[in-house]
Amino acid sequence: MELPRALARRLALHGQGLDGSWELVDGAMGAATVVERLGHVQIDTIAVVERAHHHVLWSRQPSYRPEALAAAMTVERRVFEHWAHAAAYLPMAHYRYFLPKMHAAARRESTRRWLAENADVVDEVRRRIRAEGPLGSADFAAPEGFRRGTWWSWKPAKRALETLFATGELMVSARKGFNRLYDLTERVMPPHVDTTEPSRVELGQFAVRRALSTMGVATSKEIAWGLTDVPTVEAALNEMVATGQVVTATLTGVKDGPHYALAEALDGLGTLPAVEPRLRILSPFDNLVIRRRWLKNVFGFDFALECYLPASKRVYGYYCLPLLWADTFVGRLDAKADRKAGVLIARSVWLEPDGPIGDGLLAALAQELHAFAAFNECERIAIERVMPGSAAVGLRRAVERGPVS
Repeated sequence: MELPRALARRLALHGQGLDGSWELVDGAMGAATVVERLGHVQIDTIAVVERAHHHVLWSRQPSYRPEALAAAMTVERRVFEHWAHAAAYLPMAHYRYFLPKMHAAARRESTRRWLAENADVVDEVRRRIRAEGPLGSADFAAPEGFRRGTWWSWKPAKRALETLFATGELMVSARKGFNRLYDLTERVMPPHVDTTEPSRVELGQFAVRRALSTMGVATSKEIAWGLTDVPTVEAALNEMVATGQVVTATLTGVKDGPHYALAEALDGLGTLPAVEPRLRILSPFDNLVIRRRWLKNVFGFDFALECYLPASKRVYGYYCLPLLWADTFVGRLDAKADRKAGVLIARSVWLEPDGPIGDGLLAALAQELHAFAAFNECERIAIERVMPGSAAVGLRRAVERGPVS
């Protein structure tokens, strides 16, 4: 079937919880529900504004505070940390579907060789954690004469911790500041969690449902990303298309494909509520944004994160945040939270030149800027640059009027 991109966007926004339809309780239970519905929330270290994992949850749960995610992991045990496409918070209920990645890491020749060559260090890490409980890298001294070089040149104990974590022998029990504390998996894992390794068929079908329920439409490569291999997904897709669970689709005007969608989601399109007409400042690591090619295909928004580029090559700024208004991306915000001064600094606001620039957009953006400032523990907003310049006065006036209750 041919699927208009407008309908693909509708499916995606509903699956991502960005259409205003999700009803979430406050605190840890609501935060855990967001992680469970999204399937993963990427962890990132950049902190010019609130870190990405907190930002992603706040975008769906306006009452969210960072301590809620910590409680979802350490108290409720509904969330755990591991590797998806990157380090991520994952639903504890999905733990078994990450066992193939852990077991593959354990079988890797480089892993086995390093563990054998550093058995004394590894055994010491195991012994101390078993005896003392959760420990972090800082609890282990570097050997005499050790000098750290690059980002990944870890001291031996740190590498042992990360290796045992990657292979599933250890789990992150909690974080102290932003540093992981590791414990034995059997002491972190709730007893009710299914820890049987899925078959290839189970893993493939899980990957399909997990991706399509949140993305709406996706290719086999996009479905497999961060979880399994493309052949496993394609085998599942063939079976699910044959049984009517999945529909093959062509996105109007998009060359990539084929795309797939859940039949039940397409059947329910007519019953979905209208997209909430509000503006959202999203994280560049948001689940809606992180697959850049998919984003461009479905939303027509060409986005790149420029913090990894030299300053001279940046176009929009160091840490640009996409601006989503209802179902359309309307701009980017390069922001910094000066928490000490209590000021959210909008270093630059870039509005799409072919977008709906007008009083409605500027009022919606001002309202979200106030909410985002409060989330970042800032009382004031400073706008340095607006493009196009003709929108600068209107935006500053809208911000000065304050938030609408």
